[in-house]
Amino acid sequence: MDTTESSNPNRALTNTRFSDLKPSISEPVLEALTNSGFDYCTPVQAATIPLLCSYKDVAVDAATGSGKTLAFVVPLVEILRRSSSPKPHQVLILDEADRLLDMGFQKQLNSIISRLPKLRRTGLFSATQTEAVEELSKAGLRNPVKVEVRAETRSLNNSVSGQQLAPSKTPSGLLLEYLECEADKKPSQLVDLLVKNKSKKIIIYFMTCACVDYWGVVLPRLTVLNGFSLISLHGKMKQTAREKALTSFTSLTSGILLCTDVAARGLDIPGVDCIVQYDPPQDPNVFVHRVGRTARLGRQGSSIVFLLPKEEAYVEFLRIRRVPLLERKCVDDAPDVVPQIRSAAKKDRDVMEKGLRAFVSYIRAYKEHHCSYIFRWKELEVGKLGMGYGLLQLPSMPEVKHHSLSTKDFTPVDDLNLEEIKYKDKSRQKQRRKNLEAKKEARLQESKPQKVIKTPSAAATVMRKKTAKQRRAAQTVEDEEELAREYRLLKKLKKGTIDESEFEKLTGTDELL
Repeated sequence: MDTTESSNPNRALTNTRFSDLKPSISEPVLEALTNSGFDYCTPVQAATIPLLCSYKDVAVDAATGSGKTLAFVVPLVEILRRSSSPKPHQVLILDEADRLLDMGFQKQLNSIISRLPKLRRTGLFSATQTEAVEELSKAGLRNPVKVEVRAETRSLNNSVSGQQLAPSKTPSGLLLEYLECEADKKPSQLVDLLVKNKSKKIIIYFMTCACVDYWGVVLPRLTVLNGFSLISLHGKMKQTAREKALTSFTSLTSGILLCTDVAARGLDIPGVDCIVQYDPPQDPNVFVHRVGRTARLGRQGSSIVFLLPKEEAYVEFLRIRRVPLLERKCVDDAPDVVPQIRSAAKKDRDVMEKGLRAFVSYIRAYKEHHCSYIFRWKELEVGKLGMGYGLLQLPSMPEVKHHSLSTKDFTPVDDLNLEEIKYKDKSRQKQRRKNLEAKKEARLQESKPQKVIKTPSAAATVMRKKTAKQRRAAQTVEDEEELAREYRLLKKLKKGTIDESEFEKLTGTDELL
């Protein structure tokens, strides 16, 4: 049975220089680190680099943004530099191991590991150690040293006045908060938050690609957000568009990135001050990765997750998972931006359609939430949700009909025909008009009585072309087949399989009587 050692690097490793590590790092590597601005190790680097350089297997569990990548890149380079044999010592690093398993690659990973040489060093790195990661560790690592880096984060204890320290999966410089408000108040609270943090670099996470598309169109149209840099990023964008969006946001000193979980992992965007989770993630494990885009490598940062009143149990759920949140109060005097959003929808069909798609996609994604016992879609107040999306009318979808009692909070726009709303883009409106005219013409054609043209059947045409002798021969064959059929039915009648009425019906004699 494999034995597992435990290493706690939290105590006195934050001031450790790379040059002080044992075994010593080679001069060219130290010089490259210094030139890149890396003089001191983070706790996970100080604990992991000596172990891997000493040819030990490691299972590393550390917060996102703690410096895990450098913790395995430096030993990898060192091992390759030291190797004098023709075949270098074949090191296996599995980064974001939990994600690889979540995506269903456990079978493939086990297969790869089974084909690798036994004489190797293996490192397993993850911010969230799940049971599947533990199983993979047992299968792929030999006598691993478990490196667990946990920050001390202050969290409010309701039973005791003041604050106490609690272990957390998130960086120590990260302030974690939640804001509880009704669905129809969310956009106003968001805009108020953005206005008050105009000089900061902010990432806002939404549940779906359609939601990113919608808010990416709506927010720039709000008067109070004039002059803000807003960039959208999601998985349905083309790769070149995603790269351009990421590069643009990275270059900004202040600005807002609207995105899905496509930007929750593996991105080191410098200078991110705040993470806003407008929609909590479907997968609770992603929560840690989202907030890990800020407060990286010892810097300060903040995170706010929006919760509906019926989702408050999520706070306790996260606390149990070592992600403690502090409550942030709603701003009572936040300006109501819903009328502006609805006005934008009335002026541009694109806004109206994107709003409907975002609303529908949100509800359907909500139904697939991993924490369905907390995020119960049957308890959604769709009326308030529709108002929060600035919809002009609720869409006709089964989920809305199911919530018919909770639609009372939705105020539809009176005397409004959605079909009359035009695209602001003239070329799109021109194409829409052509499409409508084509559909109208098609309906007119369908409504006209069609002139029936009788054409002789193929059999009759063939029969006319045959000679008299051929017609008599064909008729003889048909007569013989009919007699054979009646004979088979007569046998069934005698056996009692059918009665006389059925026999008459099948042979057509009932019509003659």
